[in-house]
Amino acid sequence: MMAADSNQLPLSDAMLTNAFLSLIERIINHILQLDEQLASRLNNIEDKRLLIEIRDWQQLILCHFSGQKIHLYATDEQDADCLISANIDTLLSLKNPAMLTQLIRQEQLDLHGDLNVAQGFSRAFSEINIDWPEQLSRYLGDAAAQQCWQTLSTLLTRGNDNKKKLESTLTSLCQDELAVSIHPLELAQFKQQNRDLKGRVSQLELRINALLKSQ
Repeated sequence: MMAADSNQLPLSDAMLTNAFLSLIERIINHILQLDEQLASRLNNIEDKRLLIEIRDWQQLILCHFSGQKIHLYATDEQDADCLISANIDTLLSLKNPAMLTQLIRQEQLDLHGDLNVAQGFSRAFSEINIDWPEQLSRYLGDAAAQQCWQTLSTLLTRGNDNKKKLESTLTSLCQDELAVSIHPLELAQFKQQNRDLKGRVSQLELRINALLKSQ
């Protein structure tokens, strides 16, 4: 299933890369079985080749959906329907398809080829909907599975709430107390002042040019 081009990789690196991709591939294909609608969402881009360049890993990974399965390959070829290039943190944020064009505008991500391919993969996995109580009931029974899922959901909600509170506290501390970070309002004001300054400089430049031409 896995095919790696190891001409430019040391044997140990190639083996580690293949082992990692094989694990990720098995996990993704297991998710395909848990969410019956996921495969149907991927049908629109079946056999389309998405090449992912992970810049900070210096790694190219080819991904395509075929035979109702996801296939991942380490490669050094550039032949694909779509190429996206970014750091791993940026790529992980693509679970939200709307982030694609925003990240491109921010120059955090490069994309070449068919945008629909990248959006198709991103959209399909962002809409994953697994009935976890049903999956757990196969091992725990209906009542225990429901109780377990409610407990886990409560813990996850509390964890997210605490994370947001911590982030808000740290942001406030950096901006207001330590003054090591720019407040969003201050940043917006700075950008507006910068635009005004550029406008005045442009007007001054036009006046100077006009005076030079009149002499």
